[in-house]
Amino acid sequence: MGFKLFNYPQQAIFRKVLPKSKIYEFAKPSNAVKGLFVRQVEQIVWEYKLSPEIINIPAGEGVEEIQVLKIQSKVPGIDYHVYQTIDEAIPSQIFYEVAYGGKLKLVAAYKRLSEVDSSKWVTGPYFESGWVSYADQRSELPFSLNMGQLYSQMLRILIGDKRRDGETLKSQVERLEIIRLKNNEIEKLKIKLRKEKQFNRKVEVNAQIKQLESQLHLLLI
Repeated sequence: MGFKLFNYPQQAIFRKVLPKSKIYEFAKPSNAVKGLFVRQVEQIVWEYKLSPEIINIPAGEGVEEIQVLKIQSKVPGIDYHVYQTIDEAIPSQIFYEVAYGGKLKLVAAYKRLSEVDSSKWVTGPYFESGWVSYADQRSELPFSLNMGQLYSQMLRILIGDKRRDGETLKSQVERLEIIRLKNNEIEKLKIKLRKEKQFNRKVEVNAQIKQLESQLHLLLI
């Protein structure tokens, strides 16, 4: 079964255009990042606002509201610096519905208040779904007792990775990021192995690959 976007309640519709200038005002991005917005983003619409008074579940677990922004993209893959800049500008958890070529996908990062400074936000790696059709059926929001639980369940559905018994969302995201980094290391070493001419060096690089693959296996089980 393929990924399904969420069906947000009608009463949560906000649907206001979010000017790029407002994002720049609060996030203070570099000129290079502003250039990414110009080249990659057609329009940003603040599509839904999920809050306790609107969807009738209390705040909790560090989540007051969840925002859903729709990004009309000019390119098939938006640079993650664009999402990071928007997340920096808006002090709330965010899910992005990205539209391109007549299709949609969901993008989000695990975003939480800092444990060191509660006035600051920490944004982790971004996860994204595959592309789906506008006409595809959406799934109802998962039943939740508070906003934090709703956010965790929505993000876990997007991540699509089976969590370990007792694994917190924070620990799961950290483990998945380590997996991502190790996969990248393995791919780089495989390229290096193919280019290497010396037999002794080939043996050494191959041993490094085997060691990383062993570590990766432990992270996946």
